[in-house]
Order: sequence, then structure tokens, then C-alpha cells
Amino acid sequence: MRAWYLVPGAAGLAAEPREVPAPEPGPGQILVRLHAAGLNRGELTSAPGGKPKPGGMDGAGEVMKLGAGVTQFKVGDRVMGRCPGAFAEYGLLDARETLAVPQRLSWEEAAAVPIAFLVVYDMLLAQGRLKAGEWLLVTGVASGVGVYALQAAKALGARVIGTSGSADKLAKLKPLGLDVALATRVADFSDAVLKATGGKGADLCVNTVGGTVFAECVRALGFEGRLAIVGYVDGSLRSEIDLDALHSKRLTIFGVSNKLRNAEQRGATVRGFEASLLPLLADGRIRPLIDRVYGFDELPAAKARMEANAHVGKIVLRIP
Repeated sequence: MRAWYLVPGAAGLAAEPREVPAPEPGPGQILVRLHAAGLNRGELTSAPGGKPKPGGMDGAGEVMKLGAGVTQFKVGDRVMGRCPGAFAEYGLLDARETLAVPQRLSWEEAAAVPIAFLVVYDMLLAQGRLKAGEWLLVTGVASGVGVYALQAAKALGARVIGTSGSADKLAKLKPLGLDVALATRVADFSDAVLKATGGKGADLCVNTVGGTVFAECVRALGFEGRLAIVGYVDGSLRSEIDLDALHSKRLTIFGVSNKLRNAEQRGATVRGFEASLLPLLADGRIRPLIDRVYGFDELPAAKARMEANAHVGKIVLRIP
């Protein structure tokens, strides 16, 4: 089968097409004929070094074969989920992390859901405890995770403040319900957040940018505020910590990552998402925002668009 590999080099990761054997499902696994896969910044911006690896982290496709013990799906079902090596014609899904595709979603829309929306469920609901009427602050709101956080928060009845270095990107998010748009690339937004919230501060902040805005996020939080650390596109892994603010405002800071979680823990997140946010996708209250769909042979161009921060929402690879 055709597959894309990510190969480390002096300039970072390069996408390389290869012919490899199609996989076979083991116990608890599902073999899927992939129709589309989502691009995720984390795997495409890794530091140089290491070995070549199959590209892709999540996708959507048709069930072709079931491994031993899989009873909740059947051949021909439309499914989506976490799929290491998803930039390929076939892939393996763990049945515990697999979801049925809602009827109204296209293959491309389904492929844009799993990783990003599972992250959103984790940071907004499982850990963030976001409630109707609360204020959510999202730095880098035009990213895939940022856009989905905006959509989910609005569906839950929260109000959303978003930052982006592009006023044009913020304008595109206004129809999705963005309440307050702050055009900035630097750590200068806490006063605007306090003003927008009547001096209260944000109840939950999602930091997709990194260490350069961490201290400003803390300043923008209100009493018993929560801060989710999701990514660090700025490349900065260090920041000052205002212990007095952390102490006096009774803040909670948490990470959102699957790197050290086992399949059972990831599966629990999938089930939580399935119960809380998937119905919003199934009935159309949330619609995946796709920035652009690229053909299978166009992965290098899709990767370049993501690395240039030119996208609003998700970039998707169509697999013929």
C-alpha cells in the first residue's frame, strides 16, 4: 500500500512516500480502509533526530477486517479515531478508541474530528470543568484545537475570548460566536481580558501557544481559574510562575497530553467525548471547520501550510 513517512533531517521532518505492506489487525484492533486523515501540528513540528516514522495520527474510513474480540463494529461500518500511520491507504484502530462516524459528516469532516475534539473534551470538560456562563480564553484560537474549543464552548453556553496574530483569521471566527477577538501575537492581552469580563478574569484559559504567553495567561485568570497547557508552537518550554497569583487566586494548572497515557485511559476519554460532545456533531450543532483539503500526493504542500500558520481550522488529507 502507499503510505507517507516523516523522515528527520537537518531542516526538520520531511514527508517521504513509500510502498509498505498493508497491516493485519491483532486482538482488539480494526483494519480500516482510510478515506481521509487529519493533520496535527504536534507530529509535524517535532525536532530533528530519531528514526523515520509512519505519518498521521487520526483518520476516518471503512471497516475491512476485525481482530479477535472486536464485537461492537462490523465490516463496512464508517468509523473514525486515533490511527498511528493514518497517512496511508490502510490503518489500524484500537477498538477502545474507535467511534462511529455520524451520518451527516463527510469523510473529510470525520477525519478532522478525533484528535482535536478529544483534546477539547479533555481540556474543557474532563479537566477544565467549563460551565455555561463562564468565560473561556483561547490563545491561538484559529488553530484546529482553538477553533473546536470555541465551537464546543459556545455550544455549552460559555463566552469566548480568542487571541490571534491575524485580524483576518479572527474575523472568520466571528460567525462561530467568538465574543471578544484580540489581535495580538505577544503577551499583552490580560488587561483586555479583565476589561471584557468586568474585572473578573477568565474562568478557563487554553494556552495553545506556549511559554511566551504563560505568565500573561495566569494574569488573565480570575479566582479559581483553570489553565490548560495544550501546546507550544512558539517553541518556548519555560516561563516565570507567579506563585502569589497561583496561591491567592486558587488557580489550577494542568496539562493536556496523551503521551504517557495507556489505551484504557485514552479509551475513557473517547467514551466521555462520545457521551458529551459527539451528539453535538451528530445533530449539527457543531460542524467541523475545515481549512483546506489536499489530495494524497499533496501532503508536502499541506504540511507547509500548517507550518506557515496559514490555516484556520483543520487541514485534511484525502485518501483516494
